[in-house]
Amino acid sequence: MLEVGTKAPEFSLPDQDGTVRSLADYRGQKVVLYFYPKDMTSGCTSQACSFGEMYPQFREKGAVIIGVSKDTVASHKRFEEKYGLPFTLLADPSMEVLKAYDVLVEGLTKAGKVSYKTIRTTYLIDEEGTITRAFGKVKAKENAQQMLDVLD
Repeated sequence: MLEVGTKAPEFSLPDQDGTVRSLADYRGQKVVLYFYPKDMTSGCTSQACSFGEMYPQFREKGAVIIGVSKDTVASHKRFEEKYGLPFTLLADPSMEVLKAYDVLVEGLTKAGKVSYKTIRTTYLIDEEGTITRAFGKVKAKENAQQMLDVLD
């Protein structure tokens, strides 16, 4: 996990509509950047729906929400549509951003191939692009409220 006070690594990734989004696009806003393992799984769905339900409160506090996983653009689109998610989901199948934010751990090795597991992690990034809060191994159902509380 990256340290508080660190400049957040820049990125450019496609969202659920295929539009490339960069961290720089959000300068001047607080960013809740959360990393999760996989679309449509129970924990990830619970986390995303909680962020979706509280989205207006995040916007009132001047924050945007961005979810990132190694799923594809098409998977993110299905996830967004099925649950009516009002925020950006970024696709990182190459895992470059996941690695830059230090949220991957090596998993099982099968036939000489290493797999990676995403650690559910959430960062709060300030208007200038600096990490002001970092939470690792977050609880899916509690994460949205946790992040809303630190915005107060």
